[in-house]
Amino acid sequence: MLRDIGYVREKLDWMRAERIWPNGLRYLWTDAFGVVLYVSLYRELGERRWLDEAERLVSDVERVLGRSRGLRIGEAADRDGQYFHYLAMWLFALARLGDVKPEYRERGIALARDIHRAFVIPDRGVVWKMKEDLSGPYPGYDLGAMDAYDGYISYRLLDSDVLRSEIAEMSVMIEQTYRGLEIDQDLALGMMLWLAHFFPEESWAIAQAQRALRSLDTMWIDPPGYFSRAPSLRDTKFAFTNFGVSLGLQATHVWPERVERLNTFFESWRSGDEYDREAITWVMACTSHYPGAFI
Repeated sequence: MLRDIGYVREKLDWMRAERIWPNGLRYLWTDAFGVVLYVSLYRELGERRWLDEAERLVSDVERVLGRSRGLRIGEAADRDGQYFHYLAMWLFALARLGDVKPEYRERGIALARDIHRAFVIPDRGVVWKMKEDLSGPYPGYDLGAMDAYDGYISYRLLDSDVLRSEIAEMSVMIEQTYRGLEIDQDLALGMMLWLAHFFPEESWAIAQAQRALRSLDTMWIDPPGYFSRAPSLRDTKFAFTNFGVSLGLQATHVWPERVERLNTFFESWRSGDEYDREAITWVMACTSHYPGAFI
């Protein structure tokens, strides 16, 4: 696992100076990664400032994105509604912060119980995107392929006893789907590897980790050294999705040379669009250089 803390500190300073993050627009996925990054730095360096930053970020996210039930996807006008997999990542962040300050674990448990009833259709699946007030599915969206896995992991890491019934419902859906679930997108494959590493002896984790590595191997483009978006999109690449793959690979301790190669490639490569300055790109770059408490 990489521990390039110097890179992370320099990138954090640059993002703040450029008003990219954490002083830019709130976005739940990115901010969840950021909370874990701050917790990682606190655990590694023992400096109180990083714990303060994590708590400040949680407060800001709840103030800006918090709704009477759940959390909005993002602050921008086109980021309305709620995604379950974003909420699950936020729950993971609260669990990690809760390792240091238990009250955040309690907040995560309360949030999990509240959103679970809205998103989960027992024995069928998890709605991928809901309306902002959780009154029903967002128009045009159906069940998510990986959402039960996201919830299963976050719930278990929050409290496997208190959330026993919610975990059981997610477990049933995993059992129903894992044998036939085929993922063909880079970020989803990386995140599945990451999810599987928490309970690697469970049948679903063994099967999905093996399947993800086989798929990713076909997507490795060498030279110059990156994972394509999908097997059929070999010329399409995104920095932040590759950094998600990196997290999954480091969690499973495979292909360290490919992790180094993709980090090097995307440090200088530019897409020429908004992602060159998007917070998601550079917060996830920090995670790729230092997974810390993610693993």
